[in-house]
Amino acid sequence: MDSIAVVTGGAGDIGRAIATKLAETHNHVVLVDIDEARVTVAADTLGTEKARAMICDITDNKQVQEMAQKIMSLGVVCTLVNNAGATWAGSLHELSPEIWKREVTLNLEASFLCFHAFEESLKRARGSVVNVASVNGLSVFGNPAYSSAKAGLIHLTRSIAVEYGKFGIRANAVAPGTVRTRAWEHRVEANPQVFEEAMRWYPLKHVIEPDDIANAVAFLSSKQAAAITGVCLSVDSGLTAGQTCIARGFSQSEYY
Repeated sequence: MDSIAVVTGGAGDIGRAIATKLAETHNHVVLVDIDEARVTVAADTLGTEKARAMICDITDNKQVQEMAQKIMSLGVVCTLVNNAGATWAGSLHELSPEIWKREVTLNLEASFLCFHAFEESLKRARGSVVNVASVNGLSVFGNPAYSSAKAGLIHLTRSIAVEYGKFGIRANAVAPGTVRTRAWEHRVEANPQVFEEAMRWYPLKHVIEPDDIANAVAFLSSKQAAAITGVCLSVDSGLTAGQTCIARGFSQSEYY
């Protein structure tokens, strides 16, 4: 049967980059998003008949189940990429119970719903799940509800890896740092130097690009990663390894 890759959050820059990369190794790539106009454009811009858009609110289990049935009629889902995510509150002081629930539902629960919907197809394919988490799930960088959900997503990744390994399913996570996407536009408008200022914390002095995330996802979903499961791969230009400015201050060494 034809192989299918499913990418949630397909209308965004990262989702589109992931879909473009996975189109190289799958018969079909389905970009799933709640934004019909944007995801349709995203699928069209891939420039391949392999790509198609699917409209779905992935926080609604009924819609997820219906979406999964439509997709599985095309073939077998070999790769599921849970990429959709968003945040609306920068701090605990700004966080209401309603926003907390909204962020946790989108950034954690929706990934479980999608995995659950495609579980049997992934078993048949001995497939791969890649969850796009965040460095926020590894340390405190603000956005507490989003960060808590991403930490939970990393643990969900490990749970799938351990429990479903006997079916040949691999599950891994990617934890991006600062990625240059349209989601940062409002921050750039407020502070045009935001990326340059952020780079002081990154050992590589490099803003991550959507293609960097796509390359990591493609590797983890490929046969080259056949023995890799349950890991969280930071794609963060060294952010979570340590900060040179702190090391310089503590060591008083000019080499940092």
